[in-house]
Amino acid sequence: MTDHQIQRARIAIVEDHLLQRTRTEELLSRSGKYEVVFSGASAPEFTQWVGAAPMVERPHLLVLDLMVDRQPSVSPALVEIMVKAGLKILVLSALASPMLVRRIVRAGVVGIVGKRDSEDDILAAVSAVLAGEEWMTTELASVIAGDPDRPSLSLQEERSLVLYASGLSVDEVGAAMNIGRETAKQYLDRVKKKYASVGVPVRSKLDYGRVAWADGYLDPSLPSEA
Repeated sequence: MTDHQIQRARIAIVEDHLLQRTRTEELLSRSGKYEVVFSGASAPEFTQWVGAAPMVERPHLLVLDLMVDRQPSVSPALVEIMVKAGLKILVLSALASPMLVRRIVRAGVVGIVGKRDSEDDILAAVSAVLAGEEWMTTELASVIAGDPDRPSLSLQEERSLVLYASGLSVDEVGAAMNIGRETAKQYLDRVKKKYASVGVPVRSKLDYGRVAWADGYLDPSLPSEA
């Protein structure tokens, strides 16, 4: 193996559409920056493979289709386990279920790209997530948000809102996001300012909960973490 090959990031792909999966493999391999180490049709196939794979062969990043149209949806709980284990995940989705995408974001995924986005955008998203950065196109954020009039929150702001509104303390929000207390408080303060800018006062924890429920950040079918 050459030095160039050693430096390539290892990528896994989970996508149930064979044509889309094959095209994604080609796109990533052609770039010369990535090595596709797994390509399969379902999350269970991937978890079985990665559990048996030597550490040096495990992927740095998983490109994940949510498969909401053709098979049971990918479990946000499983995604959260993989994120906490250190795997970077980029969701490549048709976005048939904005609610599912929101739950995936809450699970810790910071990169989401749509299947209608350009191939350049997909490559840019892969690069950003591998570098530890967030990625979401403006159009995609609008689709997920569903309401163009409500404040546009960053992924980290949304996560802090969801965790705080679910009953966690500021300290616990920071721990859950792997950031310090002051940084968590800064995210919550930004949420407060953005809602204030559209005439919605957020002064208390109850207010955070109220706006989170009203704007669909919390799923009414899920129990509170309080």
